[in-house]
Amino acid sequence: MRYLPLTQQDRAEMLKSVGVQSTDDLFKALPKADNYDLPDHQGEMEVERFMAAFASKNQAANEAPFFLGAGVYRHHIPATVDYIIQRSEFLTSYTPYQPEMAQGTLQVIFEFQTFIARLTGMDVANASMYDGATSCTEAALMAMRITGREKVMIGTELHSHYREVLESYIGSQNCHSDAGLDPAEESLLEKLKGDPSALPQDDSLSDIAAIIVQSPDFLGKPHAYADWKKKCDAIGAKLIVVITEIVSLGLLPAPTDADIVCGEAQSIGIPMSYGGPHLGFFACKQEYLRQMPGRLCGETVDADGQRGFVLTLSTREQHIRREKATSNICTNQGLCALAFTVHAALLGEEGLKQLARLNHERACDLADALSQISSIKIVNDTFFNEFVIETPMGAKDMCQKLLDKKIIAGLPLDGNKILVTATEMTTDEDINALIAALKEIL
Repeated sequence: MRYLPLTQQDRAEMLKSVGVQSTDDLFKALPKADNYDLPDHQGEMEVERFMAAFASKNQAANEAPFFLGAGVYRHHIPATVDYIIQRSEFLTSYTPYQPEMAQGTLQVIFEFQTFIARLTGMDVANASMYDGATSCTEAALMAMRITGREKVMIGTELHSHYREVLESYIGSQNCHSDAGLDPAEESLLEKLKGDPSALPQDDSLSDIAAIIVQSPDFLGKPHAYADWKKKCDAIGAKLIVVITEIVSLGLLPAPTDADIVCGEAQSIGIPMSYGGPHLGFFACKQEYLRQMPGRLCGETVDADGQRGFVLTLSTREQHIRREKATSNICTNQGLCALAFTVHAALLGEEGLKQLARLNHERACDLADALSQISSIKIVNDTFFNEFVIETPMGAKDMCQKLLDKKIIAGLPLDGNKILVTATEMTTDEDINALIAALKEIL
């Protein structure tokens, strides 16, 4: 028997509130580009054929030169990863509420936490989060709980999706969602950009719970953390470091100055998958452990002295009183965390460093090739594996012209700027194809 939670009256009231008469009218009101005109009452085979033909209109990343990043990155995933995560004991396991029945899953979580803690230079990491955007927001909420303050400041270019989720969450918590979320807001940011020792000791900075620094930032520029930490200490705020390209930690210094480090771990072991599911990570200093969202797996010994694993901390609203819960995150990304852990174990420390060097070298090769075109300007003075270029025409028009030539050029930004990315998957042939296409267009 199916359970339908809405009555006909419920549906009628919902439709009335959005100004349409029926569900069909609701879908017809969608913009034409999003109205796929699906056929009605078709058999399973017919639906499969229709959807397969529809899907074939997509251009997959492995079918053409691909230079798109912006928070989701194309990396090689060893076949071993897919083999292990599809083993039935991992693929079908769920939340380990009964630790004695899920030792394998708990060990994977423990090893995942260890990898994240070592990569970030933090004392402790949790069992994972939904994705980088929610991880960033949970970090802000955690800083608010620790400091008792209501504002967060964004110190560098933060991914727009992260910013949107952050604004939504902070608003839902009755905090100041309109204060400190826009880097263009001069009054407070100008004070924070100055010498840490010269920060004004007035009330304008007294309600800032945290400063959020993404590195490399959304435009690809890496940042140092020491000055940001001094500024946080001067005003009593916490430093949150956001990392959307975790491979960068194989080459760039770990953010040990931070109080909280969070972000997206998709780059290791997890495909792009049209935007998800991905894998958020979260780490912090030991002193903030009990304010950390999600849950934590620990190592112990059983009655016979044998090594074992348990859920050490689980401050979720399913487990404790809602008002004491640190997060509404329901579960961790167990299977994605497993994929990350397998891939990270295969790489090892030296392998990760080599992978990071390859990414940077490929990006340098791309930048060198683009700089040979006189009408193209490289905006960044520093970068890891992505950077911004300026073109003589509008960014969207340029990207569309390149797409017409079967090249996914990057992410169009405002005006004539494009964010381009290179990873170890970018070949010389890919770069040469992009350069040849640009010369034809320009």
